Amino acid sequence: MPDHAHSSDPAVQTQLDRLAALSPGRDILGLERIAELCARLGNPHNDLPRIFHVAGTNGKGSTCAYLRSILEAQGRRVHSYTSPHLVRFNERIRLAGTLIDDALLAALLHEVLDVAADLQASFFEVTTAAAFLAFARIPADDCIIEVGLGGRLDATNIIPAPAVCGIASLGIDHEAFLLAPEEGVPAEAIERIAWEKTGIFKPGAALATLAYPDHVMKLVRDRAAAVDGTLFSEGDGWAVVPETNGFRWQSNRGSIAPTLRSRMAGAHQMRNAGLAIAMLRSTAEPQPSGDDIGKGIATAFWPGRMQRLGDGPLTKLLPDGTDIWLDGGHNPDAGAALAMALADQPQLHIVCGLLGNKDAMGFLCPFADKIASFQAVPIPGHDDHDPKNLCHWVQSELGIADTQPCDDVAAALAFIAAHRPAADVLICGSLYLAGDVLRRNDELPD
Repeated sequence: MPDHAHSSDPAVQTQLDRLAALSPGRDILGLERIAELCARLGNPHNDLPRIFHVAGTNGKGSTCAYLRSILEAQGRRVHSYTSPHLVRFNERIRLAGTLIDDALLAALLHEVLDVAADLQASFFEVTTAAAFLAFARIPADDCIIEVGLGGRLDATNIIPAPAVCGIASLGIDHEAFLLAPEEGVPAEAIERIAWEKTGIFKPGAALATLAYPDHVMKLVRDRAAAVDGTLFSEGDGWAVVPETNGFRWQSNRGSIAPTLRSRMAGAHQMRNAGLAIAMLRSTAEPQPSGDDIGKGIATAFWPGRMQRLGDGPLTKLLPDGTDIWLDGGHNPDAGAALAMALADQPQLHIVCGLLGNKDAMGFLCPFADKIASFQAVPIPGHDDHDPKNLCHWVQSELGIADTQPCDDVAAALAFIAAHRPAADVLICGSLYLAGDVLRRNDELPD
């Protein structure tokens, strides 16, 4: 089933089964099917509240979480659409601050699937149409929409000009979905990725981005100029300044006076938070106050991203006092972010599972010096790198002798408890694995 969507609610599961049967079973880029699907539903995407549209290779989900938390601290009602879900399909659609309930979700999927039968619409296209229906019908002040894959041809890009387009980090991932270079499209992978993601830029929208290498930044500026947009970018227009217990946000549009503190770990989260602030500072009044921003940054949370697991069945497998960190990052850019987040940490025992289409060594190399031992696991229900192969590569390419393939995460943690010296643990390599871990540890995202 696409994205392993399942539900304990029979009515929702009936519709998810219909979706699995109708979907081509893979992501398909292009706007033709989603445009026709939404047309049959009355074009709900044209009736959404104020929109924040966020793309990026990594960090876009965290940026959306910061946006929502700040806007809610301001007292606004916020819809959000994100992907993938970690444990429950409902996580994708949040209505005025609350995860969509099963009864409404079942009804929306039923409505969309009833008109989608002959379109071969993908899992993501049907989900997107259902979210747009909900957002158009239920009152809210703002709507945060995360791009699913790429940008220019992603199903979410059917929306009219949003209030703000934001681009988070850019890196190599999902190369298989990049289209062959065509006239006007850069040939270099990172530039093509930037070109695709900046395809969400639209005339009339404010534009905010992180900083990128000079040749990529030139492309981003050119894409902004093509829609006559004003670019508000890290480095040129705004910056985050790390401090001992947080960071400050400075810009040529005014700065935030108090030190900002995030509960999400890692220096990369300062930049994601900074991008969210930049997007909000690009909107018309009323803008959130410094206090709203401080409260929103402090309370924002995005599960499966450098998350310390709480007490549960998995954490009980390790000695008291052992922390287990969970991160769903899976590409070289995410590996580099993990290396920064772990810079002040001693070595950890690593439990890792990676999908078969991921660059395993590109992900692991940046934080190889933090690996005390390496336990490789499969990702339930997905095509993954064989744990034995992962262990072999870690031994031969990273020079880490202490490796062990395991049947699953619980077996890996039990092995660490029995055979490894005391140290904290990092479980990483896949959002699908992260979802399985949260489910097994009884920590459902809400």
